[in-house]
Formats: sequence, structure tokens, C-alpha cells
Amino acid sequence: MSFVLHRGSVPLLVSMPHTGTLIPPELTGDYVERALGVEDTDWHLHQLYDFLPGLCASVLRPQYSRYVIDLNRPPDDAPMYPGASNTELCPTHFFNGDLLYREGKAPAPDERLHRRKLYWQPYHTALADELARIKAEHGFALLWDAHSIRSEIPWLFEGRLPDLNIGTANGAAAHASITEAAAAACAGARGVSSVVNGRFKGGYITRHYGQPASDVHAIQLEKCQSLYMQETAPFAYDKARARKIQSVLETMVMASLNAARKLYGC
Repeated sequence: MSFVLHRGSVPLLVSMPHTGTLIPPELTGDYVERALGVEDTDWHLHQLYDFLPGLCASVLRPQYSRYVIDLNRPPDDAPMYPGASNTELCPTHFFNGDLLYREGKAPAPDERLHRRKLYWQPYHTALADELARIKAEHGFALLWDAHSIRSEIPWLFEGRLPDLNIGTANGAAAHASITEAAAAACAGARGVSSVVNGRFKGGYITRHYGQPASDVHAIQLEKCQSLYMQETAPFAYDKARARKIQSVLETMVMASLNAARKLYGC
């Protein structure tokens, strides 16, 4: 199985599309050696969000690295942020712009299609099915797309990111009251900066599945890894820092879910 799905009992699905670290053995020889360290992983999110079982939320996580397939990119590989540096459906660059593959080994069109069928489609089928199940049971669904990233990556963005980056496709992916609840929950966090629909407005998952008119609301949260871990190898989890931000994350998730429940009179 290329993903792990834990089904919960509340109208919340948390997707973590970039936490996978596996690269199939038959592909390892195609990558430069450095790529096997999968440095651009959204590290430790399952541990950081360890409060989710207590909330009875559904959680979906992949097994394979984003270097194999990026589950948060559209199947046609259209750029998510035109005019900016973008990584592809089958990425060919590290986040600093260096090449991922050995010369002549980048995936050809037939290989990209193969990976899409083998890894991308099963994840999205599971995601869509779980949202449909939740909506059928509760009348609506809230999708929280969880991400993390190094706070400074010049190839992708200028300067330093705000700590917490909320994305709702400029408001198209979630009802305004849900977005406002998430923003208010982190705005009061001491020493933590935040922004709504800044550099990261939500990737394919947020934009595609967030359909408020169809009672599915989606929020992407891109958080700086400096909040909870070492941003360079060996990418160690920092329990002390993590504890401080976990309470903020739990408050944000619960505030968003409560806003959605209020919207539907639950």
C-alpha cells in the first residue's frame, strides 16, 4: 500500500501529502546520492500532529517521497504558481534548484505516467472517498492539508516565511468564517507570525477538493520547520519547541472545525 489511512469519527480529514520518505529500490540509481536523504520532506508531521487521534480525526499519509511523485500537484503538471519557481508532479530539482537526477536519468513521459497511476491516483482516490464518506455521515467535510517547509529557501521565495501560512486559494476553498477562525487562533500566539493567502495559497489538494458550494471546505497550513525541528540534516525533532507550537496547531484545527460545525448548525 502506498499510503496509510486512519478513519476517524468527526467531519475532519487531515492530509499530509509530503511526509513519505521511501524511494523504490528500482529508482534509487537514477537519483544523485544526495537525493536519497529526501531532505525536502515535510518532516515529523505525524508526530507534531499527535493530538489528532484524540480529536477522532481521519488522517491520510503517503509512504513514498515527494521526489518520486508530488501528491499536491495537478495530474496535468500545470504550475501552481505561474511566474515563480515550481516543483513538478515528478520533481526534477531540490528546493534549492539543484538537479535531483543523474544526467539523462530524469523521468521520461511514460515513467511520469506510470508513477501517476501507481502512486498519485491511489492517494487521491482514498482522499476523495474519505471526504465523500465524511460528508455523507456529517453533511459536510473539513479538509486540513498539513505541510512544513524550511523558513528560508531563496529558489522558491524571497526572504523568510511567516511561521504559519494559511492557504485557501484566495478564499475559494473554504467559507470565510472557517478561514477567519483559523487565522484568529494563531494570531494571538506569542512570538509566532502568520499570514493568510500569502506566498502559499494552497496547492492542488486545497484548490481541487475545497468546494464550499458542495459542503467541502479545505485549508492548507504551511508551517516553518524552525518551529519544531532542526532545519538542516539530520532534521532532528525538537520536543521543547514542538510542544510550544502544538497547542497553537490544535487550537487552529479545533477552531476551524467548530466554525464549520456552526456553519452547518452542528
